Amino acid sequence: MNHPKRFSTYIFFLSISLLLSGTAQAQRKKILHIPDTTAWFQGVEVSAELVGAAMKVLGDQGQYEAGLRINLKDRYFPVVELGYGMCDHEEKTTNITYKTKAPYGKIGVDFNVMKNKHDDYRLYIGARYAYTNFKVDYSSPPITDPFWHDTQIEWGEENMQCKYHWAEAVFGAQAKIWKFVHLGWSLRYRKRVSYSEGEHSKSWYVPGYGKSGNSNIMGTFHLIFAI
Repeated sequence: MNHPKRFSTYIFFLSISLLLSGTAQAQRKKILHIPDTTAWFQGVEVSAELVGAAMKVLGDQGQYEAGLRINLKDRYFPVVELGYGMCDHEEKTTNITYKTKAPYGKIGVDFNVMKNKHDDYRLYIGARYAYTNFKVDYSSPPITDPFWHDTQIEWGEENMQCKYHWAEAVFGAQAKIWKFVHLGWSLRYRKRVSYSEGEHSKSWYVPGYGKSGNSNIMGTFHLIFAI
């Protein structure tokens, strides 16, 4: 009868298997709990937004905008964006002109959602809070009074004081193209938070926001220098 011997052999291999399994699990746990030794401060990024500049060069409205973003652990990116928006527009059908120019500012944060946060490519989501204080000039060509017929009526307003607060939800991507030079794009949903306008007119264009309204969606393209 070899039953005791077989039983002893079974117990031996079972013990070895349990021991190896426990060792593998312990190693796996050690791998899963490797601490992140990346330093918090990873540098600064300076950017220039190109879409708004191209709109200003090619059309009658647009903005020049620059940004400063701090890299924390390649994961969190507090950001400040400052710009100067301009509009000199004439409505073709009514010949009404609209002019404004003013600075604006934004503050917010981006979050890198890539699994490998140290990759040269980033995919991020973010948010901004923005504000501008600006003045508007409206003017209209003389129109004939519908009752008196021979009376010319002029309509317009100068230095109409306006304020705009808005929030932005950001989804974007960024890629390293050469050493410290990066390119990035983003899609931004802008939602008006609060505003004030003139008593007789409404703003048509808001510096940094675009055409006025409850909300809009805009795209951006950035040239970025990592310092």
